[in-house]
Amino acid sequence: MTRRSHSDCASRWSPNPGIYGEAMALHPELGFYTLAGAPETPRALIDEIRHAEELGLGACFISERYNVKEAFTLCGAAAAASSDLRIITAATNHNTRHPIVTAAHATTMHFLTGGRFALGIGRGIASLQDAFGIDRITTAQMEDFAGLMRRLWKGETIIGHDGPAGSWPALRLDAAFDEDIPLAIVAFGHNTLELAGRAFDDVILHTFFTDETVLRCVDTVKQAAERAGRDPGSVRVWSCFATIGDHIETAMQTKKLVGRLATYLQAYGDLMVTTNDWDPAVLAAFRQDRFVAGFHGALDGKATTEELEHVATLIPAEWLAPAATGTAQECAVAVQRQFDLGVDGVIMHGATPAELAPIVSAYAVEPG
Repeated sequence: MTRRSHSDCASRWSPNPGIYGEAMALHPELGFYTLAGAPETPRALIDEIRHAEELGLGACFISERYNVKEAFTLCGAAAAASSDLRIITAATNHNTRHPIVTAAHATTMHFLTGGRFALGIGRGIASLQDAFGIDRITTAQMEDFAGLMRRLWKGETIIGHDGPAGSWPALRLDAAFDEDIPLAIVAFGHNTLELAGRAFDDVILHTFFTDETVLRCVDTVKQAAERAGRDPGSVRVWSCFATIGDHIETAMQTKKLVGRLATYLQAYGDLMVTTNDWDPAVLAAFRQDRFVAGFHGALDGKATTEELEHVATLIPAEWLAPAATGTAQECAVAVQRQFDLGVDGVIMHGATPAELAPIVSAYAVEPG
């Protein structure tokens, strides 16, 4: 097994090499999601950010939920609480705000953080969009939106745009702008992965991807980048890797592992099964289970430990296997092995920096 040296990583992971200098984080190739799960208050982000920097993590990823996790507010708080971390939305949806609002948010964050920000978007959950009356998102829309952002950040005035992302009489930020702000995308299916390779800078894969799926995703992204005339090495692919050490209480381990995968199966189980080439009959049995079928809400947020123990009987062990579990040492080895699949970074998903501390310590001393 091989792993990049810290010096190699610092050079490779500088937000904008030659402009903002070398990355300062000890482990720029490692990231985490702040406010993982269902936090009681978003103020927990502040301590998490500070602890993450103490650990030497390289990136903080911010997801969005329509409760107390509005992404733009959290990004500003993360910027104020940090000095070294990259801050990446993963993800917001491009069609929930006017493009000028989103573009201005990105430039504001870019200057506020000295180039540590990346604007990340995703396709979203179709059923939720339908319920809220939000248009479903297409690949063409996301590509069109990415082009608009890059033009606006370069100071362009866009007149009469009429494309997949929408139609606007005029779009403009500041004619003096000449900024290169990274764009990130959460990618799942083949079309989105190819889009990621040709038009985005950071690509965030999904949790509980098998090794074969990760290998295929990395290959798809890098080949798409090459066909688009880009340097494949400039497109950073992140493995989103559930990291659940046995140093946390057992009930929490069950919530973070079983509860999280079960929630994904609730929301977009067909896509998970197709992507990983899992048995669709198992998903059908999961959905038909009396408890699951009658449960309202996300299983990882609302189900009790006893209920999740029942859910665990419905999910094959191999579906839960793509995760870092066990001792801190075992988790560190599992994280390192993700790099053998070709990814450029690993998001240790579903854990706070405090929960990750012993794993990061083990990772730092584990021979590469």
